[in-house]
Amino acid sequence: MRVVFMGNNRVGQVLLRWLVERGQLPVGLVVHPAARAKFRNEMIEVVKPFKIPVWDADRLKTPQMLEALRAMKPDLIMSVLFGYILPKQVLELPRAGAINLHNGYLPYNAGSFANVWSIVERTPAGATLHYMDEGIDTGDIIARKEVPISPDDTGATIYAKIEDAQISLFKETWDSMIDGTAGRSKQDMSLRTYHKMADTDSIDLIELDRCYKARELIDILRARTFSPHRGAYFVEGGRRYYVSITIEAMKT
Repeated sequence: MRVVFMGNNRVGQVLLRWLVERGQLPVGLVVHPAARAKFRNEMIEVVKPFKIPVWDADRLKTPQMLEALRAMKPDLIMSVLFGYILPKQVLELPRAGAINLHNGYLPYNAGSFANVWSIVERTPAGATLHYMDEGIDTGDIIARKEVPISPDDTGATIYAKIEDAQISLFKETWDSMIDGTAGRSKQDMSLRTYHKMADTDSIDLIELDRCYKARELIDILRARTFSPHRGAYFVEGGRRYYVSITIEAMKT
């Protein structure tokens, strides 16, 4: 199986290393450009001894990169926390399709900050492997893994839980994805929720004279307690004050 791996973040690095250690070296690696990458150098180091081609994702729509990808004759494109939309010409290249590992429990929380919106909107949190199409997180689902949300969870702790779920889901499903035995089911779009990265602007400003239900306010504050993002804030005397919270469950 000739795989082009497109990845970012810690999960991308962990899973790329796992594949290489299993002897399943990708035929090509696509990473985020340095200005918007996490674990870029670590991922490049994983494949460096094998001298496989490495490309920056901002070249995806160039004729030169499209031709290079075509020359790879990929059977599968694997996207892991990859923050770029693949053009149709790229999606059509792999014989077995393109698969994405998403950090939300689709069809809930497509798009950005799935960890945040799972708390604020009280929707299921988790990880999803799905086929990619021209939409954003709209393709058929291969497998999902849900993670529980506890009253003392924050955006940071849910993010960590989802990372663990992504890694285990990928490892559990990988063999079936490459041998063609993985399941495939349509998403129920009546349940779909979707958010852009900028949508958190609508919840971050805490209006001091507005009435909130206690649960609503606590959910916003804990969801936005998510370093390094500054999160929720209020304004007093023309100055902005950021708020994060700690929630501790009583020991029984």
